[in-house]
Amino acid sequence: MTPGIDTMFVLNKSIGQGRKSGVYATLGINAGVLTHALIGALGLSVLIAKSAIAFTLIKYIGAVYLIYLGFIKLKTKKDLLANVSIDNKKPKAKNDFWTGFLTNTLNPKVALFFLAFFPQFINPEEIQNPVPFVLLGLTFAIIGIVWYISLTLLASMFYERIINNPNIGSRLNKCSGVVFILMGLKIGST
Repeated sequence: MTPGIDTMFVLNKSIGQGRKSGVYATLGINAGVLTHALIGALGLSVLIAKSAIAFTLIKYIGAVYLIYLGFIKLKTKKDLLANVSIDNKKPKAKNDFWTGFLTNTLNPKVALFFLAFFPQFINPEEIQNPVPFVLLGLTFAIIGIVWYISLTLLASMFYERIINNPNIGSRLNKCSGVVFILMGLKIGST
């Protein structure tokens, strides 16, 4: 629930494109959480954490992706609702899902969180068993879905205001671009 990349992503989608985009972004982020849980259950996160090359590669891919998203937002001359097509349909929800999925999956800090935090809640005799890891991952994803859906419902209330005032949307677009770039730089520098 602490503010981070995923929180900023859900807020951006919810405020800028409405409730549906926020919900799909939430589902994508938590699909990424489940991916990390599966990777951890299979023991691959240990390999990634021990391999400086693999960890660094994933870290930089994630950082570059966030910086790319930020520059796209800064570069656009249109307002936050620029992705809305002429017939007033919102962008395809699958794009929000996949962007959320990639944002979470390519965040190496999430993998390290699963590697460092989850084993503390698993019986030492069961540490090689993937089932407790998967159950913790599912629990974490369910809590994440509840939190981000709540955040989406709250943030999407601002969507109507932004539709009626494009100047606010343009400013929010620029601000979210800067935030994504800063988060990408932070991930890349740690």
